[in-house]
Amino acid sequence: MSLSIGIVGLPNVGKSTLFNALTKAQNAQAANYPFCTIEPNKATVIVPDKRVLALAEKVSPKKIIHANVDFIDIAGLVRGASKGEGLGNQFLGNIRECAAIIQVVRCFDDENIAHVDNKVDPARDIETITTELLLADIQTLEKRLEKTLKMAKGSKEMKHLAEVWQTLLEHLNAGHPAASFELGEMTETLAQGWKELGLLTAKPTIYCANVDEAGIKDGNDYSKVVEAYAKEHNLGFCLVCAKFEEELQGLSDKEQAEMLDSYGITASGLEKIIQVGYDTLGLCSYFTAGPDEVRAWTIQKGWKAPKAAGVIHTDFERGFIRAEVISYEDFMKYKNEADCRANAALRTEGKDYVVQDGDVMHFLFNV
Repeated sequence: MSLSIGIVGLPNVGKSTLFNALTKAQNAQAANYPFCTIEPNKATVIVPDKRVLALAEKVSPKKIIHANVDFIDIAGLVRGASKGEGLGNQFLGNIRECAAIIQVVRCFDDENIAHVDNKVDPARDIETITTELLLADIQTLEKRLEKTLKMAKGSKEMKHLAEVWQTLLEHLNAGHPAASFELGEMTETLAQGWKELGLLTAKPTIYCANVDEAGIKDGNDYSKVVEAYAKEHNLGFCLVCAKFEEELQGLSDKEQAEMLDSYGITASGLEKIIQVGYDTLGLCSYFTAGPDEVRAWTIQKGWKAPKAAGVIHTDFERGFIRAEVISYEDFMKYKNEADCRANAALRTEGKDYVVQDGDVMHFLFNV
């Protein structure tokens, strides 16, 4: 599984500049006028993980495969987007398949970069975007409810589903996001219907405060408003300077490290966003390591060994027998796999083993 993140925000908040920097693909136009991004830009980037490189250095594989993140840069939204204002709600559909949403909020003053509302106000900007996502969800649900009501005649399951959708619609109309709605007892029909809705306000949200270079380390008064909002609503938050991130690109690893150090920070914006994304979605990584390849695999925290094996191939899950597991720390500590086994660092785990972040695993299966 891979992580997909949709980047949203008002025009001229730095979304496309951030996208260019994060993906190292300077293919998203960044210009000082609204709606510069007309078609959604997509890019796949590797997840920075020093453990992958350390494992590769130790086993010298033929291939190194990192975990991936898909970033999707959506056209700037404005007040009334759900009703067709600006470029309209056609772009909201582009993020329905994303696992999470990053809402970029402008937290810098610059008289040379126009603000769509003529003044920087993070709280107002957050409210504008959140409202448009909410209104888009209401439209989606109204259409689905109408369809479900027609199907409810003579169907107990559809009648129950219609009742749930009606309650959910009232919840949304009261200004509450779908993420805070209690679905109750989850039936197969309800689970499938919920998945098909793809409500935007049901998705985990990360607030990204885009500051100027003076606020790279500690933020500023604007970013503190965004951070407080995210904390109040128990949502992800990260501090990024898109302009600075763009300047990092093209530099060597050593030069990037020196530039980060000069600002008193240790991680790039890409690393921070991905880490917050993983934490927000409850993701972690395990590794496979051998002469053919070293690879990182992304799974949900709490997954048991058979399900984790299934991300490699469904046969691994279906015919799971057992897993041989070495923690990353032990794998790096001892000379090789035989040495790990001799020091009881290699464990044999069964179907109930909960995979831990950093586990180096080998699966045995039979189909």
